[in-house]
Amino acid sequence: MFKKLISLLLLMGVALFGYAYFTVKMTAVVPDGEPIIIEIPTGANYEEVLAILSEKGVAPNRSVFDPLAARMAWKKDPMRSGRFELVPGASMVDLIRQLRSGNRQAVKVVLTVEREPENVAAKAARFLEADSLAFVRLFQNEQFLDSIGYTKATLQTLFIPNTYELYWDASPRDFVARMMQEHARFWNEERLAKAKANGLTPATAYTLASIVHSESLARSEQPRIAGLYLNRLKQGIMLQSDPTAVFATRAFGIKRVLYEHIEFVHPYNTYTNLGLPPGPITMPEISAIEAVLNPESHDYIFMCAKGDNSGLHNFATTVAGHARNKAVYVANLKARGLR
Repeated sequence: MFKKLISLLLLMGVALFGYAYFTVKMTAVVPDGEPIIIEIPTGANYEEVLAILSEKGVAPNRSVFDPLAARMAWKKDPMRSGRFELVPGASMVDLIRQLRSGNRQAVKVVLTVEREPENVAAKAARFLEADSLAFVRLFQNEQFLDSIGYTKATLQTLFIPNTYELYWDASPRDFVARMMQEHARFWNEERLAKAKANGLTPATAYTLASIVHSESLARSEQPRIAGLYLNRLKQGIMLQSDPTAVFATRAFGIKRVLYEHIEFVHPYNTYTNLGLPPGPITMPEISAIEAVLNPESHDYIFMCAKGDNSGLHNFATTVAGHARNKAVYVANLKARGLR
């Protein structure tokens, strides 16, 4: 009788072990179908992570899962943060291994033509965990900016338009550190030498590129415009760039620049100040930066839109030539019924 009882208990133990093994190793807790993306915030505790999993339809048996999570050293406070892609059909063990391994999924942060650091903050916050206010606070922290060699006026020159892969839980400081790496990579020896040859630093080259970009999106004429503004800088002539007057007055979206705009006294208005503004007026396309570094050599110091809806400009070396180009502009507007 005693032997039968022992045998029965052994059979029960084997059965329970088999059930536990099947539950832990074989039973899927992640639903089949498309991969599931979860985002575990920085500082989240174990219960908060389970709630996030549950919202995505991942609800393992807690009586088995909790001790397993502790035994596999995943259960802790705070939990590992990040963005994870859960494999469909994953078991409890597979799920814990994936979340414990740190094999986080990167996100693509796309920076295009963000006007100011606040716009960069808003864009970064669309892809990363931190909200835009956290980025703005860092971007306005003068002590931090000074420690990395920037000011509020020059910070925008740090950001090069491109697509960057970062971890979702990258902090604002992590983001800036990555941008500094990319900035150093972009400003290689060749580009630095070209900027210096034109009497520019990376920051002033970027600032001039922001004006060139704002004047024309036509890459074919950006080197010519860059050459024109470099001529003016070298000759001590005010740049008199309409986009700087627009930026100074914050009159974004206007169809025509008026005297009230160009006469507005402001550090960024190149109608009222000699030389470049304190910082860029937008994030320029790389083509505009390259145009500044590789300007067309000519004697032009005047430019005027053609007015034919082409987005292009006519250029002149004299006041008389500029007057003729303005007449062409007015005639083209009249022909289009706009004046």
